[in-house]
Amino acid sequence: MTRAKSGISPIGTTLTFLKVGTCSETLCKVLDRAFDHPLELEERAALPLAGGIMQQGYQCGAIWGAALAAGAQAYRLLGAGPQAEAQAIVAAQRIVDSFRARNHNTDCRALTDTDWRNSKQALRYFFKGGAIRCFSMVAQYAPIAFREINIALAEKPVAVFSFPVSCAAMLAHKMGVSDMHAVMAAGLAGGIGLSGGACGALGAAIWIIGMKSSPERVGKIDFKNPRAIEAIDRFVICTGSKFECSEIVGRRFESVGDHADYLRAGGCAEIIEVLAGV
Repeated sequence: MTRAKSGISPIGTTLTFLKVGTCSETLCKVLDRAFDHPLELEERAALPLAGGIMQQGYQCGAIWGAALAAGAQAYRLLGAGPQAEAQAIVAAQRIVDSFRARNHNTDCRALTDTDWRNSKQALRYFFKGGAIRCFSMVAQYAPIAFREINIALAEKPVAVFSFPVSCAAMLAHKMGVSDMHAVMAAGLAGGIGLSGGACGALGAAIWIIGMKSSPERVGKIDFKNPRAIEAIDRFVICTGSKFECSEIVGRRFESVGDHADYLRAGGCAEIIEVLAGV
C-alpha cells in the first residue's frame, strides 16, 4: 500500500484551529483533508470531545479527533466490517502512543493544568498564553498522527475477527448510524485505542449526538447540548461515576482480540444499552 503524503503544515493547522476553535475538530478536519476526504458534519461533531470529552479533562481532544479521522481512512481502505474496525483500533493505539511520547501525557487537564468547566481557570489559561501552547502542540502533532495512521493501515491485519470488535462501534450500530460512522468510532474502544482512558463508547455517543444535532437539523454543536449532557448523566449512574475504561472494567485490554472476547462475553453491554437509549 502506497502511503499518502500529508501536505500538512504547522501554519495551516494553526489557522484551522483559529477558525474552528477546538483541537478535536481541528485534528479531524486537517487529517481528513490530508487524506483528501473532507467530512464536514463529522468534523464539526468532534467539537464536544475537546477539553477531554465535554471538558471533563480526560484525553486531549486532538487524540479523539485523530482517532475519528483514522477510522474514516480505515473505512475508505477496508470498507465496513470487523477487519476495518480492528485496524482502526490499531491506528488509534499508535495515535495515543505517539502523542504520549511527544507530550508525556494524554489528558487535557494534565497538559493544561486547567479545569475547563471553571471559567476562572479557563480565563487564567488564556491570559497566560496557554492557547499558544495548544496551537503549537496540535500543529506539530498533526503530521505525526497522519504518519502513524498510514503506518497502522499499511500493516497486515492483526487477526481475522467477527463482530463485535469495538464497544464504540457496537454503540454506533445501535444508535443507527452508517457503517462508515461505526468504523470511524471503532478506534475509540477501550478508552481510545485500548489505552484505558475515558470510555470510548461515551465519546462515540457524544459524537453521534452531535451529528444528529447539527446546525442543518436541530440546534448547534457545542458543549451544552442537552442530549449530550443527558448521556453523561446516564453514563455516570450506570458506572458509579467512573469515566475511565480501566476503572470501569478493572483492567486494561491487552489486544484487539482481548477486547473482542470481553464484548462477546457481554462486557459493557449495560453501558452500551444505556448510551444507545439517549
